[in-house]
Amino acid sequence: MAHQTREIQLIPDPPKTFGPYTPVVRAGGWLVCSGQIGVKDGALVEGGVTAQVTQAVANIRKLLAEHGSALADVVKTTVFLADIADFDAMNEAYVTAFGDHRPARSAVAVAALPLGALVEVEAWAWVAP
Repeated sequence: MAHQTREIQLIPDPPKTFGPYTPVVRAGGWLVCSGQIGVKDGALVEGGVTAQVTQAVANIRKLLAEHGSALADVVKTTVFLADIADFDAMNEAYVTAFGDHRPARSAVAVAALPLGALVEVEAWAWVAP
C-alpha cells in the first residue's frame, strides 16, 4: 500500500500558547488539539484538579468550535496527571465536562506539567474533510 501524504493546515491566528506549538491543527478530516491545561485569562484556575479539568475541556471546546467542531466529534483524548492519586477527581470532572459522550481515552501520570498544572488534556476530533 502506497503512503499517502495528507495536507496539514496550521490554523491562522491561534490563541496564545505557553510554548512553540500550535494549539489546533487540521490534517484531512482530523482536528488535533494540543494538550490543554486549565488556564483562563493567562493563569491556572483555582480549585484543584476538578477546576483544571473543567477549564482544560472548556479550552478544547472553544478550539473545536472555532473550527466548526464540537466535543461530540472528539474520538480520542489523552489525560496527563501530575499525580495519579488525582485520577478519581479528574474522572468525575471529565465525565461532567463530556456529558454522555465517551471518546476513547488514555490517562497517564507524568513528572510535571507546564505552569505547575495538575492535569493536561489533548484531543483528536473527526470532522468531514
